[in-house]
Amino acid sequence: MPIDFNQQVIEEFRANNGRVGGPFEGGRLLLLTTTGARTGNRHTTPVGYLPDGGGRVLVIASAGGSPQHPAWFHNLVANPLVTVEDGVFTYEARAVVLEGAERDAAFARAVEGDPGWADYQAKTERVIPVVALEAVPAGPPNVAAASPGAALKVIHDAFRRELALIRKEITESGAGGLGVQLRVNCLAVCQGLHNHHTGEDTMLFPSLGERHPELIPVLDRLRVEHEKVADLVAELHALLSAEDVSPARLLAEVERLTEELEAHLVYEEEQLIPLLDGASA
Repeated sequence: MPIDFNQQVIEEFRANNGRVGGPFEGGRLLLLTTTGARTGNRHTTPVGYLPDGGGRVLVIASAGGSPQHPAWFHNLVANPLVTVEDGVFTYEARAVVLEGAERDAAFARAVEGDPGWADYQAKTERVIPVVALEAVPAGPPNVAAASPGAALKVIHDAFRRELALIRKEITESGAGGLGVQLRVNCLAVCQGLHNHHTGEDTMLFPSLGERHPELIPVLDRLRVEHEKVADLVAELHALLSAEDVSPARLLAEVERLTEELEAHLVYEEEQLIPLLDGASA
């Protein structure tokens, strides 16, 4: 991939909170910054990723099926501490190259979701590496936003995009049933919603209620809505545990969750963003 094209994607990604056009449009993309194995310079590369749960994501060093591993892979093997930008958060991560059965299972999941990965493997004699990026715990989240209100909107929009992508993936799965990666994608967004709402309930809302007692009825309503979303997430989680769930049934549940969540997000944005940005002005 030419450097000038990479830079164009990087700039578009950062300007639009992870949304880009061209070949990456509608896909899962992150910016991976590695330290050069020989030079020690920092290099940023747009890379597609797969959710993996447990605070990590997977990237695949396909290089389009070329004979050589991509430069970013050599870099992270030499220096496993990397920086990840996912369009919402920027965080440090440790790169772990998967081996043996774990690598094979992860790659099979990727192929199940997108046969293009198998095409890349067929073009080269090397075994295409799969790398887990495991977030390194470090202080408050670093959100790419100019204000607290903008940060809230960026996080909400990320959930909207991911749910839209999951609905698309379910629809395209057809009668062939649900693949393992699709189930992982659903579980990952469920965990993300749980973490986000838990953070609001335990930190943001108490702080706002202390400073703005008049806001307490709004916060109480938001907490109740969190419980409704949590119930739908639990139902979705239970459905994903069943082996014979149909795509149509799963799609109906994801759409129920999306509808309830969207109403909640819109109300929260209307009520909290003006206050959050007013307090930061």
